[in-house]
Parts: sequence; structure tokens; C-alpha cells
Amino acid sequence: MRLNSKTVEIDNVGVIKMERSRRAKRISVSVRPFQGVRVAVPTGASFAGAERFVRSKAGWIKKHVAKMSRVERAAIVLAEKHPLDHQDARRRLVVRLNQLALKYGFQYNRVFIRNQKTRWGSCSSKNNINLNVNLARLPDELIDYTILHELVHTRIKNHGQRFWTKLDRMLGDARKLDRTLNDYTVLLFL
Repeated sequence: MRLNSKTVEIDNVGVIKMERSRRAKRISVSVRPFQGVRVAVPTGASFAGAERFVRSKAGWIKKHVAKMSRVERAAIVLAEKHPLDHQDARRRLVVRLNQLALKYGFQYNRVFIRNQKTRWGSCSSKNNINLNVNLARLPDELIDYTILHELVHTRIKNHGQRFWTKLDRMLGDARKLDRTLNDYTVLLFL
């Protein structure tokens, strides 16, 4: 019987979790805030080989673990500065979504407010809007940017020039707002 996961400790790096993955084509290392170091091990590779690979990448891992530690501390500070009442956040985001949809003539199917770990929002092919509850911690202009970004996707399903032109007409420099939103990515990991 093959193991599906294994934990190893690497000197000067810390604990690393190795997990067997059917989707992985090669051994890969990821370092994520509040999750630590994960190594995806393809079904054809051995844990011993993965451990050798990880040891050879110890410098890279150590550097990224330090970076993620800073990200985690920043997230905690931001969360303390902007505590979140989930029920109030959901209500505020839905109200603002409806206001912006009405103002700009957009229609959407359903809205879901979730605590997503990788994105601020999304729009499905059925025009369902998903918004991250942590949006409520952001400045109003970034909340509006994210909501309008998803509303524009109800009409334009890609990030081509037409998409950005439409968004610019409503917001001014939409790409600048997009870059500013990246400064708050740390909140996604809470």
C-alpha cells in the first residue's frame, strides 16, 4: 500500500508536507500563507526522490517561507484593523452589487458571498456573481472596482481590450485599481 502523504523536517526550513497528486506531472513545491510548505508528488515519483528534490531547493523554500511569514503578519494586522462581521459584510456587498447593477444597466442571475482563498470575485457562464466576503474590508473604490469587474463579465467573458475599455468608461483607470487591489491580496488568506 502506497502512502498518500508524508511529513519531513528540513534543517533551517521547517516542516514540509508531501502529498501524492494524480494531477501533478512533476514534483512541485508551493509555499502559501497559513498553510506552510506543500510538495506535490506525482504518482510515478517516490517520496524519497521528492525529499531529495526538496532538500536541493532548501534555499528557495527558506526565502519564500520568510516572505509568507511577513504576509501572514500583515494579514493579521489588517484583520485587526478591519474586523469583519460576516453577516453585515454580506448585506453591504449585496446592496452595493444591486446599486451598481441598476446604475449601469447590468443584470446578473444569482449572487454568492463566500470566503474564497484565491480571488476577490468571479462571474460564471450563467452570470452568477461570486464575491469574497473580505471585500468588505477594502476601501469603497476597490469594492466598486471588483463588483463592476464582475458585472462587466456578465457581458464580456474575457479580459480583452473591449472589457478594459468598458470598465475604464465607468471607473477611469481600471488597471490602476486592479494593481491597487493586489496590495490587499494578503486578506484572501484569512
